[in-house]
Formats: sequence, structure tokens, C-alpha cells
Amino acid sequence: MRTPHLARLIAAIGIAIVILVGVALTSSGTPIFTAHQPTIPPLRKVAPPTTTTATMPPRPGSLKLDGVNPCGILTRSQRADLSLDATPTPYVDPVFDQAKACSIRGLNSGTVARLALVLNMGVDVWLSSEAQVQTQQVTASGFPALVVRTPGLTDACNVEVDTGPDQFLDVLFRDGGNTTPIPQDTLCLGAQRVAEAAIASLKARA
Repeated sequence: MRTPHLARLIAAIGIAIVILVGVALTSSGTPIFTAHQPTIPPLRKVAPPTTTTATMPPRPGSLKLDGVNPCGILTRSQRADLSLDATPTPYVDPVFDQAKACSIRGLNSGTVARLALVLNMGVDVWLSSEAQVQTQQVTASGFPALVVRTPGLTDACNVEVDTGPDQFLDVLFRDGGNTTPIPQDTLCLGAQRVAEAAIASLKARA
């Protein structure tokens, strides 16, 4: 596995949340929602890990992410089931080495989902003790995955799905600025639902 500097991964989720705010704009350039932006942890130089605290279970196969349009992964029906009713917005995520990404907002649910196609590192990078995140192993439509919670960020949750060697699908699900914040446990369930739907869609096209 080509291991990145883990300091960038520690900050990745916080930066991605800020990027989501930036892409969720009206046609006039005015944000369609406002929310308190969490402080992004400062970048630190760390040595690449030599061991991990756990291992991922084997994949049932591989799903090619290279060349996939992230905004085309979820079907219109799936987006409706997930209460993501706004038009998907594509962008490039600089945190994950210019990974192709897509932001989809739920106008009625007050939530925002982000899908990013990471092609230059494996999902087990999140299992390193140096990653400084809380992980829980789950599955997404039969593929091994991790629920990732970053200490200090309670308005978002990530699910990282192991889709193949040196690649993974990153799903972020966050509160879109509701007056009453959505509990993080609920956000993590939402991230898992999005990941399940995305992997099911990718499997159907494979």
C-alpha cells in the first residue's frame, strides 16, 4: 500500500466539510446553508506507520473506481430514498490528492452527503494508531467498510469502503446546519445507508 502522510488524513474530514460548504451555493453564489465550521486540526509531519492496530476482512471482489463519475453513482431513486433531493454537485477534493467527489444536499432533511473516489491509498490507512480516529468495522453491500469518527467533529460521520487494492470509496454524511443538530449516531447511520446504496449501484454496473 502506498501510505500517505497521516497528518493529512487526520485533517481530511474537517477540510472536506469546509469544502462541502463551499460547493453548496445558490446560483448567486450565496451559501444555501450556514453552520459552525469546526476547527481543522493543524497538519503534523509524521512517519509512515509500520503497523496497524487491526486488519480488514477480505473483500468479495474489487470494484473499479477509476473513470467513475461520483455524481452518477447514486440513482435518482436511491437519492430519493436517502432524502438527498438537490442536484448533485461535482468537484475535486484536494485533500485526497485531487480525488473526484460529489456533494448532494437534502433540502428537506437538512443533511449533506459527499462521495469521493480515492485512488492512491488503501482503506486500512485509517486503522493505523497514528490516524487518531475512532473506527468501527461494518459492511456495505457485502464489502468491508469502516465507520470513522474524528474526535472533535460531532456534526459529521464518514464511512470508508474497501473497494480494491490502493483505493476506497469515502462517504461523508453531515448535518447541513439544522437548528437542532442531528446526533452523530444518526449521521453515522445515514453515512452507512449512503455507502450501502453506492456500493449496490457500483456492483450492479460491474
